[in-house]
Amino acid sequence: MKVPFNDLTWQWRHIEDGVKSDFDRVFASSQFSSGSFVDAFERQIAEWLNVPHAIGVNSGTSALHLALLAGNIGSGDEVLLPAHTFIGSAWGILYVGAVPVFCDVDERTGTIDIAAARQLVTPRTRAIIPVHLYGQPANMDAVVSFARDHNLKVIEDAAQSIGATWNGRSTGTMGDLGCISFYPGKNLGAAGEAGLIVTSDDNYAGRLRSLRNHAQTERYVHAELGFNYRMDGLQAVVLKHKLPLLSTWTKRRNELALRYIASLGGLPLEIPSIRHQTHCWHLFVIRTHSRNALRDALSKSGIETGLHYPVPLHRQPCLSAYVKPGATYPVADKWADEGLSLPLFDGMTDEQFDYVVKAVTAFYQ
Repeated sequence: MKVPFNDLTWQWRHIEDGVKSDFDRVFASSQFSSGSFVDAFERQIAEWLNVPHAIGVNSGTSALHLALLAGNIGSGDEVLLPAHTFIGSAWGILYVGAVPVFCDVDERTGTIDIAAARQLVTPRTRAIIPVHLYGQPANMDAVVSFARDHNLKVIEDAAQSIGATWNGRSTGTMGDLGCISFYPGKNLGAAGEAGLIVTSDDNYAGRLRSLRNHAQTERYVHAELGFNYRMDGLQAVVLKHKLPLLSTWTKRRNELALRYIASLGGLPLEIPSIRHQTHCWHLFVIRTHSRNALRDALSKSGIETGLHYPVPLHRQPCLSAYVKPGATYPVADKWADEGLSLPLFDGMTDEQFDYVVKAVTAFYQ
């Protein structure tokens, strides 16, 4: 049997007819960049997230960049973020001329360790970016309390966590600004690149809508440095058809994740921990000292796996200048060196699931 890490064709089969019909409408109206299809999706997802403003952009990375700009984070400002995350979490900080300050992460969840963050606050600290890693919400009670104590902006990186909640609120909606990625492999993925910024602040929303469209306040009038970060109409159509199915797809991911936890619990490896919140299981990441050997064994059995993320931020060559002398990140290093992502996707069959469990069990036996 072959088990892919993900199978996006399964989602396509559920939306194909409706999307093709709407594609015809996009081409007939020529509303390829922004326009009514993007507007409609923004209204739809704002309602779904229960937030006043949803601003579509062309990627999750662009969303983080614009969110930092809207939060008035700039040259020399320090921004706290976890050391273990995708590098896109750091790019926006560098784009605005700010300084990334890496924090170690929680042993159980891999999300930002607020105790570590407290030791790194300086008079130049202006913001914190909690990353809801692998679909697991960061501890937003601790993040918001910490930010309030130090007068920091909270910019949530919810790139992987649409469908997850903290105390009943969707990730991305609890900070000053929240950023979501619709990269094709995400739980809600476009057919290319797309992203979203959400906020409850009218002023932030107005500036973000301007910044994404060359900073126009009116046509051909540009108030500041702007960017060509608009969402395109075709991506909005794909997302519009997928969004009503997301809750059902998330339920299936939860079923599979809980079955993995029950099936692998007796093996000598670390299985994901779940806070008493709603996890959306973008990824199912186990940890083991035998990571590379297990990955090779599963590959030989026809099972694709993933590494998320084997090189943490403090070990990235392009970020070495921001690592303070003597700084260590032992927990982030452990996640990076031991983490292995097993296949988990909406259309995964019970037969595929059982095959993966059997192969992992056989490796340890």
